[in-house]
Amino acid sequence: MNGGPTASQRFFLGILPENPVYRQMLGMCSTLAVTNNIQAAVTMAAAVLFVLVCANLIISLIRHWLTPYLRIVIFTLTIATFVTVADRALAAFVYPMSKMLGPYIPLIIVNCIIICRCEVCAAKQGPITAVADAAGQSLGFGLALVSLAAVRELLGSGMWFGSRVLPEAWPDWVIMVLPPGAFLTFGLLMGLVNWFTARRAGKEGA
Repeated sequence: MNGGPTASQRFFLGILPENPVYRQMLGMCSTLAVTNNIQAAVTMAAAVLFVLVCANLIISLIRHWLTPYLRIVIFTLTIATFVTVADRALAAFVYPMSKMLGPYIPLIIVNCIIICRCEVCAAKQGPITAVADAAGQSLGFGLALVSLAAVRELLGSGMWFGSRVLPEAWPDWVIMVLPPGAFLTFGLLMGLVNWFTARRAGKEGA
């Protein structure tokens, strides 16, 4: 039996109102680890999009045959299959980026965002809604990664997508491309998102 938000509602909720990083704080390991440059962030976001859409679609199609005590095993096996496809495709066609991301692509298997969406949406709703939910959550994840990477790469090295955009005289803030910079940037951007959300809610309430 289907219920809950519609496909379009699922899609738009995932982008900001239920953003997996800024609102739900899921997938933080890869979020903080791969956002020291935009190219890595975009690649990770694309890999998560592929895995999440495919996993949600398959789980939704077989949802009527899932049993409570086996569902997590089925989720994990399904996710692992598509992560392997994504990992091998990157290694075959974009080897330098695959090498840069290292173990973080295989670690998508244990990314809480994906298994959460399988449980919350795909196992309960039809394929169209499940795919819309996956697309929205993936776009929200990608938005978070790119926003973090943009700030860190720009301030840390004066670069943007690997090209210098700030003057050579710019004093690189090396800390921004190191782990402490990831936590600092995340905290500031999450505070900005919370401020924007509260301000918007206040205007709607008025």
